[in-house]
This record gives sequence, C-alpha cells and structure tokens, in this order.
Amino acid sequence: MALESAVVTHGLSYPRSLELARKMELTVREGGAVPATIAVIGGRIKIGVTEGELEALAQSASNLKVGPRDFARAIVEGASGGTTVAATMFAARRAGITVFATGGIGGVHKENRFDISADLGALAATAMIVVCSGAKAILDLAATLEWLEMMGVPVVGYRTDEFPAFYSRESGLDVSVRLDSPPAIAEYWEAHKSLGMEGAVLVANPIPESSAIPYREMEPLLDEASREARDQRLRGKALTPFLLQRVSDLSEGRSLIANEALLLSNARLAAEISSAIRSKGF
Repeated sequence: MALESAVVTHGLSYPRSLELARKMELTVREGGAVPATIAVIGGRIKIGVTEGELEALAQSASNLKVGPRDFARAIVEGASGGTTVAATMFAARRAGITVFATGGIGGVHKENRFDISADLGALAATAMIVVCSGAKAILDLAATLEWLEMMGVPVVGYRTDEFPAFYSRESGLDVSVRLDSPPAIAEYWEAHKSLGMEGAVLVANPIPESSAIPYREMEPLLDEASREARDQRLRGKALTPFLLQRVSDLSEGRSLIANEALLLSNARLAAEISSAIRSKGF
C-alpha cells in the first residue's frame, strides 16, 4: 500500500519528519501490508524508497513539492521531491497499488473558492481506496464535500456517520455511507470496482479520541489563520503551508501532535483494509 512523501519533505521538520515516516512504514508492516513510500529521487519516480533515500529527503532543503503537473519538471531537472496526495495516487495506481493512506486531502479553500486542490480531480479519476482523516481543517469542508459528491466520489465514514475535520472528530457534515470494519470496506470496494467506477473510494477515519481537539476549540484558531492569510493576500502553493504553520502556532503545538496521531491511525487502518482485500481475493 502507498504512503505519500510530501509530509516528509514539506509537512514536518527534520528529524521529526523522518521519525514519523519510519513509524508509518512500521505501522503498515505490523498491520500485515507492505509499505511503499512514493517520492521522486534524482528525476526518477520511486515506488517505495530506501531508508537512505528517505533520510536524504527528510534532510534536504531543496526538495520539490511534486503534484501531478510537476513530474515532468522533476524528471527533466533530475530533481528530488515529495509527492502530494494527487501525485502519489497517480504513481501508485500505475504501479498496481490499490490502497493509499494519507493525513487529510486537499479541497476548496475558504480564502478563494477558485483555489481548489488537484487532490479532488485525482479522487474523481483514480480508482483506488484513499484513507484519510477528512479534508484539512483549514479548508471549506462543506464545499469540498459538495465537489466530491458532484464528481461521484463516495465518502465512507469508518465507524462514524460524520465527516471528520482532521484535528477534530466532528464537523457537523454527513458522510455518504458508514462502514464499521476493514472487511466491510473491502466488500464495498469490490462492489464499487465491479460497476466500472473510475474514481476513488474515500475512507474518512476520525482521529483517535485521545489526540483529538474539539472543533469548537479549533474553529477560532482556523478563522484567525484564514484572516491572516487573506490580509497577506496569500494564494497558490504558499497558502497551505502558511495556514498549517499558523494553526500549529496558535494551538501551541497541539495540532502538530494531532497530525502525527491521525497519520499513524490512517496507516494502520489502510494496512488492515489492504490485508482484508488480499484475504478475500479481491
């Protein structure tokens, strides 16, 4: 099963990023699956990086943040970089990988409704299971769910009827179906695939309760970060890193701890789903 690398290159700082990446791979193995952390190394797309390559990515300050449109640039320049959700899906699917674990998907930004992540297009066009803890809480969650519905992407709530809000277990927004076990998700995937659906199944796994931050506590911090971004007229690739850093600062690091907890939880669930698919012969 696939893991992204943008969280290593652009999400966390070294050495914390490397420690988390190692923990995620170990969690996948403990769940009975084989981890494939996807990245671009020296202009080559790697489906599963080595320990040395992972460490080099975590330490480097010159990594590209590789979305689908950036692969050709990375290849031509012989560059290295971390793959986003959309880029990881592109590479993983072409390698025959069915299951992918990430933190939170991108979506529609509050600051500019025309600023829409490539993740949504990838989810609409790539047949695989993506396990996340909802969309990043800095986004317009309702608008993001509307886009997913419009593009025919089912949102499965894992043991929940409510779409999780990344750091928080609650958002007040509904999922399209609730499923309570990895085998049930595997059967749902088989039905989805048998219909010839071309898009993904998005599995929304709430952050563990012990690490969750209630949405009523997060909402004012998210609003403040968004206001600051609008005041600075930030957009494009600069927007998301700014918002995530400001939320971390405003929450006194609680959001960072929550982020790490949900990444490990998603890796564990994705491995269990992968094992269930294999055991059922799907």
